[in-house]
Amino acid sequence: MDLVKSLPHPEEILALLKFKTIGCSTVNTKLNLKKMDPDMRRCFEYLKMTSRSFCAVIMALDEDLRYGVCIYYLVLRALDTVEDDMTIALDTKCALLETFYQKLNVVGWNFNNSKEKDRMVLDNFQIISSEFRKLSPAFQQIISGSCRDMGSGMAQFLKRKVIDSMTEWDEYCHYVAGLVGIGLSRLFVASGLEEPIVGSDERLANSMGLFLQKTNIIRDFQEDTVQDRLFWPREAWIKYGASQKSLLSPSNMHNSVACLNELVTNAIQHIPDVLTYLGRLKNQSVFNFCAIPQMMAIATLERCYNNPDVFRMNVKIRKGEAVLMIGNSTSIELVKEFMDKYCLSIARKVPENDRNASATRVALQAGLRNKGGAVVVHSFLGIPRDGIFYGLILLMGWKYYLWIKDVKPTFLSSFIPRRWAYSLPDSR
Repeated sequence: MDLVKSLPHPEEILALLKFKTIGCSTVNTKLNLKKMDPDMRRCFEYLKMTSRSFCAVIMALDEDLRYGVCIYYLVLRALDTVEDDMTIALDTKCALLETFYQKLNVVGWNFNNSKEKDRMVLDNFQIISSEFRKLSPAFQQIISGSCRDMGSGMAQFLKRKVIDSMTEWDEYCHYVAGLVGIGLSRLFVASGLEEPIVGSDERLANSMGLFLQKTNIIRDFQEDTVQDRLFWPREAWIKYGASQKSLLSPSNMHNSVACLNELVTNAIQHIPDVLTYLGRLKNQSVFNFCAIPQMMAIATLERCYNNPDVFRMNVKIRKGEAVLMIGNSTSIELVKEFMDKYCLSIARKVPENDRNASATRVALQAGLRNKGGAVVVHSFLGIPRDGIFYGLILLMGWKYYLWIKDVKPTFLSSFIPRRWAYSLPDSR
């Protein structure tokens, strides 16, 4: 099915075939799980169960950083699971969020009352916290501080019950994702893999998180709204409907899409900060880790923009598209090319009658490296699109030959010179 979806995009088919046969160095693991401490191995298993995509890029990180980032992710995933669980009473939830960072140093503590799909990180939190306490003091301080600030911010917004203004939307995204970007940046520096400026420039690190979180909130609108999780800011949706839930109404779809386009426009304003941040990174594994989610985000925004399907389902990018981006996440130049590609694609979809059309074009222009220029997207094999297409034809022909050779040797021998026939397996 993945190959079928990518048929109009031959470079994606070749990327998928390469990924399925020999993998991709960008996300090839540097760990031997069998030789790992049992509890740490279980942590990576939890990581894989809660996020296969993040597991791959985390396991590809260098040195001790991968262990710190794994624990950081699981701690915040546990916190996020508490926030998302609508079966926990509000008072109980807020109290737990505000004190959750303290549980990191409580031996044996776990939480067995969650009904969320990722509840295993709460059920087994005693294992995660045990591995947390084995990290360096610098890593522990960064992770605990992020957990404290994030839990406090989550509780604050749960008590408000609604995100009112665009400023509050930025504030909420800061608490649940910007702090992650800041914490990760500090981990990169504490590991010795990145320069101090990466950890000290909190504005850029915050933008990295906001770009990802706003993309997730936009994409997940339908799923969140039917579960009464309301994350779109009132300042935006009040211009297009009586309530956030009213945006799901088919009769209001024109206004709903206009609201969607306004929020996508807001999100793409972070692209210049994202590119500046990525341009400062020196370590290849850190660059790949940071670049891959950002590339997925711009592709997702392109798919969501002006798309009424956002109000019916969870809109996703093609797997072939994702694999192609993973392979192209190795340099700032390649990332810029993909950003250009998707920004130009959004620009071509801007409706003339959209009330935010002008603002959208301004934001896209700021995100473009090649102002109005043509964009050439390379494959991670370093060959142009036409070469990819013909290479794909040759590859498919070769695979067909191998199939005939193995399955129908007698049939094949009638079409090839006799001097080659001895190499064919006996058909008897």
